[in-house]
Amino acid sequence: MSRQKRIRDYGVKVGEMKTGQNNAITDVNGVTVGHVTLSDGDKQTGVTAILPHQGNTFKEKLIASSHIINGFGKSVGTIQITELGTLETPIVLTNTLSIGTAVDAVFDYVLQRNPEIGRTTGTVNPIVCECNDMMLNDIRSRFVTKEHILEALHNTSSKVEEGSVGAGRGMLCYSLKGGVGTSSREMEMQHGKYTMGVLVLTNFGSLGDLTIGGKRIGKEIEKALRETVKEEDKGSIIIIVGTDLPVSERQLNRILKRTVTGLSRTGSIITTGSGEVVIGFSTATKIPHDNPGKCTTVPIIHEEDIDIAFRAIGEATEEAVLNSLISASKITGRNGNGRPALKDLVEELNIDLK
Repeated sequence: MSRQKRIRDYGVKVGEMKTGQNNAITDVNGVTVGHVTLSDGDKQTGVTAILPHQGNTFKEKLIASSHIINGFGKSVGTIQITELGTLETPIVLTNTLSIGTAVDAVFDYVLQRNPEIGRTTGTVNPIVCECNDMMLNDIRSRFVTKEHILEALHNTSSKVEEGSVGAGRGMLCYSLKGGVGTSSREMEMQHGKYTMGVLVLTNFGSLGDLTIGGKRIGKEIEKALRETVKEEDKGSIIIIVGTDLPVSERQLNRILKRTVTGLSRTGSIITTGSGEVVIGFSTATKIPHDNPGKCTTVPIIHEEDIDIAFRAIGEATEEAVLNSLISASKITGRNGNGRPALKDLVEELNIDLK
């Protein structure tokens, strides 16, 4: 991991379960993350790319599912995931008006690796998700290009930078600076040890609702500032879940629904104008694109094991959100707009997060 301070560096321990080695989505073997950050005056935006495994995702698909907590969003690809239960491309996160550019870049990325697409086989289902960064970024200028998307896809790593980077550059969270955060949990079962990883793009919430470890930190900040930086909550959060737990698409969908437990513990009330989109995949089974001429065997956990996964995803989601906040740095963007960073307020106001 980078040297950024994370929420645990402030004495805040989230949940009961053990984290993975890096406390990141990349603790799931084969998962890597890449960012391209664009920062220059009114240009405060970027791209975050997640590779679900290091092979050809189109040829070796993964069991996947999506869950919409509140559907105020413009994500691409969730319909086919719901219908077929598989993921066949990397996942790209960016700002709302760069969705089309990102889709086009993912097409290029996958077509280059699979010359049979559109010739001897069908087409491909790109997965692209967004949040609106218009407060800090001149979103109408559409600064993100195909080259930026491809750069992020070509330069992924197991080390995940958090905060005001990549797609998170211009995002706000609880009226403070938000961005990218990640966390993971290990799951011990009789048949093995597995990992649940979460990466979030946070752009939601009002300051007074911010809760850390059960403490109403947002109210404390408002009181200390003697004025509010409260913004009406019309943002979003994208939650990407990766795991090596052997599950069916139905079981994975049940697990994804429990992200809301972690989200709500940070204070979110999931307002009408905020889009909460969850997309998850399991690396435990690779589904061949080409018909092997025999049945495909998919191992799955017993239903009585699933509560461990429910707890893991809630804890990892909560901590990923808090990491996105505490790792973010203050920036000044479009028309001089800016928002404070939580880490600066903690120091300036002498706030104890524990």
